[in-house]
Amino acid sequence: MDVQKLQSPYEMIQIDPYLAPFSGEIDLRMDRFKGKRWQLVAGAESLTDFADGYLYFGIHRTDTGWVVREWLPGAEAVHLIGDFNEWNHESHPLTRGDNGVWEIRLEGEDALRHGQYLKLWVTRGGSGFERLPAYSTRVSMDQSTMKLCTQVWAPDQPFAWTDEDFRRKPAPAPLIYEAHVGMAQDREGVGTYREFADLILPRIQRLGYNTVQLMAIQEHPYYGSFGYQVTNFFAAAHWYGVPEDLKYLINRAHEMGIRVLLDVVHSHACPNLGEGLREQDGTEDQYFLPGERGWHPAWGTQLFNYDRVEVLHFLLSNLKFWQEEYHFDGFRFDGVTSMLYHDHGLGSAFTSYDLYFSMNTDLDAMTYLQLANELIHEVNPNATTVAEDMSGMPGMCLPIEQGGVGFDYRLGMGEPDYWIKLLKDTRDEDWNMHALWHEMTTRRPREKVIGYCESHDQALVGDKTILFRMADAEMYTGMTKDYHSLTMDRAIELHKMIRFLTLTLGGDGYLNFMGNEFGHPEWIDFPREGNGWSYKYCRRQWSLVDNHDLKFEWLNDFDRAMVTLAKEHRLLEDPQTVSLWIDQDRKIITFSRGGLLFLFNFHGSYSEPSFFLHAHTVGEGAYRVVLSTEEQRFGGPGTVSHDYVYHTEYRQGQGLGFDIYSPCRAAMVLEKVKE
Repeated sequence: MDVQKLQSPYEMIQIDPYLAPFSGEIDLRMDRFKGKRWQLVAGAESLTDFADGYLYFGIHRTDTGWVVREWLPGAEAVHLIGDFNEWNHESHPLTRGDNGVWEIRLEGEDALRHGQYLKLWVTRGGSGFERLPAYSTRVSMDQSTMKLCTQVWAPDQPFAWTDEDFRRKPAPAPLIYEAHVGMAQDREGVGTYREFADLILPRIQRLGYNTVQLMAIQEHPYYGSFGYQVTNFFAAAHWYGVPEDLKYLINRAHEMGIRVLLDVVHSHACPNLGEGLREQDGTEDQYFLPGERGWHPAWGTQLFNYDRVEVLHFLLSNLKFWQEEYHFDGFRFDGVTSMLYHDHGLGSAFTSYDLYFSMNTDLDAMTYLQLANELIHEVNPNATTVAEDMSGMPGMCLPIEQGGVGFDYRLGMGEPDYWIKLLKDTRDEDWNMHALWHEMTTRRPREKVIGYCESHDQALVGDKTILFRMADAEMYTGMTKDYHSLTMDRAIELHKMIRFLTLTLGGDGYLNFMGNEFGHPEWIDFPREGNGWSYKYCRRQWSLVDNHDLKFEWLNDFDRAMVTLAKEHRLLEDPQTVSLWIDQDRKIITFSRGGLLFLFNFHGSYSEPSFFLHAHTVGEGAYRVVLSTEEQRFGGPGTVSHDYVYHTEYRQGQGLGFDIYSPCRAAMVLEKVKE
């Protein structure tokens, strides 16, 4: 392939020469991005000023009273209704201005009051209907009408942030604790922002995670949707408390040195009429694509029109709002694969580069994601963005100026799928060490990956977490520390090894879903009609890990130890992971990273009494074991000495290294020490 024959100003082709035949398509994408950016900002240097929609639209207090503005181009008339005017449909009309923007000014500071309920009464085609303002920053249930309403939210005293010094700090390699505020409590019910801040954040801090990724924060009317059917994009979910409570949570996290990412849903929207954006002005294509194109065939949700300037204004303003108003440190973008392809990536294995550069690629969505990443990093240069993309789109995590989309990381979505398939379909003795190494280390050049072995998807009802899949029914009877069986011992040993290998080898960051670190039993089952609206399985049973008689404590302690190791040695910041030796027969994988030596023995019964561990990538000297999965404090037999010092020697035909005992189903890490 002659790269020189296909000239392109974008470095991504030099980074990945297989992209050379598609240089024309890459140039086209970048031209579309530049053209759309110019259209939005008219040549200005920054997108930041453009993304101020939340400061103009919605409900705002003025020097003389209040102003309410809404973009409703298809409406024939609009009225403001609420408990302030006894829900009168005629008394407070809005005036139509340019581009379908409606406005009403209310004189007097008491014309509206904090906590009052509002809606819009929109008329089109002779019919009237209720709508919530698109930029509502607070939505809750009006108990007198039992309807979800916009709530005037203007407390006398603004929240007192204390995190400015923290926000200026550069982002470390992310060690992410993915969490759902509502189900984070031990009690059967919906947890609150403040409970999470006071009870759960200290647990996360003790475990050593430096980032929390919060799910289901944008307003959603159905609790069981896991937050993925958003109605009100600027409103913090009412399920867990008021806006100040979420600010308290984020401020508290920052005080603990923990960054907070928002699981943002811009890939689709809830189809509910009257609560979200669907037919906001009475037309189907105000925010969404018209006809069948506007509906997701698998999710039954509405799809945004990423080409329309007003929609881009809404979505980009939404991202800036969560950063400025709530001090989020970045975003995990949900459903990126669905956005990137007209068929939403359904049923495609993406086995050819041609599939990334075809008529199926949605260039409008691609442009939006580039604009979003540019804006987010303009607002906060230390922000972190993560793409949930299973297609492997080239350039997803390369800078925009190099021809990329601009994300900082992508989720290593093939990793959990690989682990689950391996555990389901392959006997331990048939595990392929070379295939395992390939799965953990193969990624696009210079594009960073968040590694993980399981997430909330594997924890949902109908699936199984890693520990539950291995232990199965013995989870209910075999978690006391004095209980041993082949099944249970294997589950405990592999749970530690799988997580440790994924953390140390699987990416440039790491993600864990809350409770999985200690092998939380059973599934997540949100309250629904089929289970009698029960919260029994929609919570985290912290009492299990706090019980010193149960093995959950061992797993939790090991998780803390491996995360601490990664932080102290800045392991994930080292991109140079070097394979030292892979032995398929003995099921051994060894490698170096961050100046450390790693030895994993996945064999179910064979312990190697004298394994020669290569050390040429770290250098000659003395080494000592600093962490092992089989330590007694983690439920192991403790056969590996942490005191013994190993000295390297050069052997003919083997190179530099030393002999070491490698117990079966155990992993260890060694560090060079001074004698």
